[in-house]
Amino acid sequence: MTDLILVNAKVTTLDRANPVADAVAVRDGRILAVGREAEVRAAAAPDAEILDAGGRRLIPGLIDSHIHVIRGGLNYNMELRWDGVPSLSDAMAMLRAQVARTPSPQWVRVVGGFTENQFAEKRLPTLDELNAAAPDTPVFILHLYDRALLNAAALRQVGYTRDTPNPPGGEIVRDAAGNPTGLLLAKPNAMILYATLAKGPKLPADYQKNSTRHFLRELNGLGVTSVIDAGGGFQNYPDDYAIIEELHRDGQLTLRIAYNLFTQKPKEELKDFASWSTQVKPGQGDDLYRHNGAGEMLVYSAADFEDFRVERPEMPANMEGDLEPVVRLLAERRWPWRLHATYDQTISRALDVFEKVNRDVPLAGLNWFFDHCETISDRSIDRIAALGGGIAVQHRMAYQGEYYIERYGARAAEATPPIAKMLRAGLPVGGGTDATRVASYNPWVSLSWMVTGKTVGGTTLYPAANRLDRETALRLWTEANTWFSTEQGKKGQIKAGQLADLVLLSDDYFSVPESEIVHIRSVLTMLGGKVVSGSGDYRGLAPPLPAPMPDWSPVATFGGYHVAERRQLASACGCASGCGVHGHDHARALAASVPARDNAGFWGAFGCSCWAV
Repeated sequence: MTDLILVNAKVTTLDRANPVADAVAVRDGRILAVGREAEVRAAAAPDAEILDAGGRRLIPGLIDSHIHVIRGGLNYNMELRWDGVPSLSDAMAMLRAQVARTPSPQWVRVVGGFTENQFAEKRLPTLDELNAAAPDTPVFILHLYDRALLNAAALRQVGYTRDTPNPPGGEIVRDAAGNPTGLLLAKPNAMILYATLAKGPKLPADYQKNSTRHFLRELNGLGVTSVIDAGGGFQNYPDDYAIIEELHRDGQLTLRIAYNLFTQKPKEELKDFASWSTQVKPGQGDDLYRHNGAGEMLVYSAADFEDFRVERPEMPANMEGDLEPVVRLLAERRWPWRLHATYDQTISRALDVFEKVNRDVPLAGLNWFFDHCETISDRSIDRIAALGGGIAVQHRMAYQGEYYIERYGARAAEATPPIAKMLRAGLPVGGGTDATRVASYNPWVSLSWMVTGKTVGGTTLYPAANRLDRETALRLWTEANTWFSTEQGKKGQIKAGQLADLVLLSDDYFSVPESEIVHIRSVLTMLGGKVVSGSGDYRGLAPPLPAPMPDWSPVATFGGYHVAERRQLASACGCASGCGVHGHDHARALAASVPARDNAGFWGAFGCSCWAV
């Protein structure tokens, strides 16, 4: 395999012994040399391929330590993404266009990744608006994990009537006559939301494979090269892992995936882990696909759902009794685990269990950790540090911060979570998204949140003391995240000997205004030295991807993350106007494949609200 040399780059290595460089050489999937161009050329073979970075910023591939990528991939091609859409009017234009494309009996689904606070109108659509936009096509809209909106056609499909009882922890909102309106509420258990979503049609296996490939490429285009999959509800092992494992066998994975196993049945959690721990071992697999341990669900009685619109749920008295045998089994069999925990009250009680098990089965060297930890106390941080655990944080507050402030006040929101304190305590801390339902999968939204302290709706949550500088935030998305998959030293830096996972950025992360961080994309993403995504000058280097299946897929029309896709269109041809959308006169030909009556309808669906016709 021919050596590759990237030259003319602003290289951020995150290697403190060699922090900056302008060239990188790659051989056999790993980084061969990093430094000045002359030194790097001397280290590589004379016939090395040369790739000019054009003076752009080169960073290590981003690592998402908490994402539901396996489940998300199976469904990606069916979902209309409102991630990053700036207004409700734009979102509804997209919805109407997708309704026109979607054949019966398929649904139009908007499944998380957005919040009403990102819209200029600061609201969700009404049920009347949904029914007007889609009188016959079922529409399901999931907003975070607090509510879902179903139009009348979807209500008929799922069979909810005045005689349908409310499930535990959920509410089917009804009108004065007792008939369901189409609004479903988590109070605070989200089971009603994803159980209802699960009633919709599924893609056949070959379409799921295509869908997963498109989702992986979408993540590659944002600079993501590795993830830790946190399992998920209705993600059964091993059945729902067949597609990702097939892609792995076929050499079509473009992300490195470490996967955790998430128990599926209340009261049968110990049985699940006892069985799984005889089937697979942590670390089993290879650098592309490997097992990572248990969680984020260990036992259902310890799941404190993070709907800040309702009061904090009290965990039941049996939580410790349920959790202890599972943690004891995992510790004895040396399975790392992760545990979803939003509130300090849950964390403290879980730590009581972990400390008890630790007295009999030392946890030292077992890379276990909590996820989320928005309200963790200083005392709990110290207890985690004493046990050798870590904390994976996600940008859920970027989507729910306004609701937190409404309930608890702005002062209480100033350290939710207290990332700076965690770092000062010496804890392993990593960054992630919790995508695709609670927040967007776009890593730059998370990095923007860490640096600016703002929600996607523009509300400032954090004072300077709880914000991160850009390098520290980037480390949480690269080098630091390798601890959570027990892969320290293997990736996360641009350093000789590490895996050649490299990302060339559309804009310089270290110099763009803070408000522009969220708009950054990758123009070139390499996994093990192979190009897996490219745009602009590098578009031809990426392997071709089959068209989205089915042909009515929202991905075929709208792509994925809204702002990032729009900016990619604007930068690819060099004729962008101030709008960033409608300056592409030659791109009007694209409108032929979009169900819009005119240019205003076409560009409006892509988020342009300033087209003048």
